[in-house]
Amino acid sequence: MDELVDQLAVKVGIDKAVAEKTVGMILGFLRTEGPSEQVSALIEKIPGAEAAIASTSGGGGFASLMGGGLMALGSKLMGLGLGMNDIQEVARELFKFGRTKIGADDMEKIIAGTPGLSQFA
Repeated sequence: MDELVDQLAVKVGIDKAVAEKTVGMILGFLRTEGPSEQVSALIEKIPGAEAAIASTSGGGGFASLMGGGLMALGSKLMGLGLGMNDIQEVARELFKFGRTKIGADDMEKIIAGTPGLSQFA
């Protein structure tokens, strides 16, 4: 997890704490919305991913009333101070990192199998 957080902080130019929360939120979203076999494999390959997901999956609130999904994730990420360009860069870096961990084929299955995600690939 530290490797990914450091990479995001440098390449996207965001604070490490924000990068960690962002990764937790995105992985939590993928766990809920994506193909479970590939997402589980990705999460298992990132030390600290479970803790990051757990620390960001709280209370539901307005996003859960809106049905969650990609729009709710975007709202949460913007709530951390990320702009649309930042979110796209984070997603691309996360996908690139994922390819090194579980392979390009499985990462592409996650992207294709998660509603709305292909626009960030």
